[in-house]
Amino acid sequence: MFDTISSSLGEVFGRLRGKGRLGEDDVDQALREVRLALLEADVNLGVTKNLLGRVRERSVGAEVTKSLTPGQQVIKIVHEELIMTLGEAAVPLNRPAAPPQVILMVGLQGSGKTTSSAKLAASLKARGKRPVLVAADLQRPAAIDQLETLGRSIGVPVIVDRKGKAPKLTKTALKQARSEGHNVVIIDTAGRLQIDSDLMNELAAIRKAADPDDVLLVVDSMTGQEAVAVAEGFLEYT
Repeated sequence: MFDTISSSLGEVFGRLRGKGRLGEDDVDQALREVRLALLEADVNLGVTKNLLGRVRERSVGAEVTKSLTPGQQVIKIVHEELIMTLGEAAVPLNRPAAPPQVILMVGLQGSGKTTSSAKLAASLKARGKRPVLVAADLQRPAAIDQLETLGRSIGVPVIVDRKGKAPKLTKTALKQARSEGHNVVIIDTAGRLQIDSDLMNELAAIRKAADPDDVLLVVDSMTGQEAVAVAEGFLEYT
């Protein structure tokens, strides 16, 4: 996706650099091409409109018209607004007043949630934390096996109950984590094939039992604009 956007925007910016003066028509033409590039890369329509609205507002004002290099100034504005849209800085995990820190991992099936849970545990362990993984994906026995294998490979324990219910397992796991001195609990939930109401209600029950400090949504990088709908669906239940 980013390669496609970079290539298309490079062509648009190349034409802008060659202009000594820019009028509103020039800006609008350039933004139409930027809009097309973003939509062709499967960027969400709402995100695209908001981004270009901010770019146009800045590009037709004094910030550009009084610039000695207006083309370069528009390029700079697009760059700044893209960074703002994607996020200007890393967002740290929330720190609870008292341990353990509880992190709930959610996502569609096949998004890499279980692997991401283990990677997060390994990263936190490397920073001196004492994490524990909870295999709350009881829909797929293979997911439990996978998490146990990953846990062994990074030296992080995994709490499992193959016959129980995920919300009950969550409560039990939190008690066990406290008694064993773990200061981070990472809960790997069942992946959803879609925003299914029954499974999402189960997820809501897990969230209630866990009362997490953070809910992390794992999304395949190739999902495209559907990621917005997925995020909104999970937000409703978590």
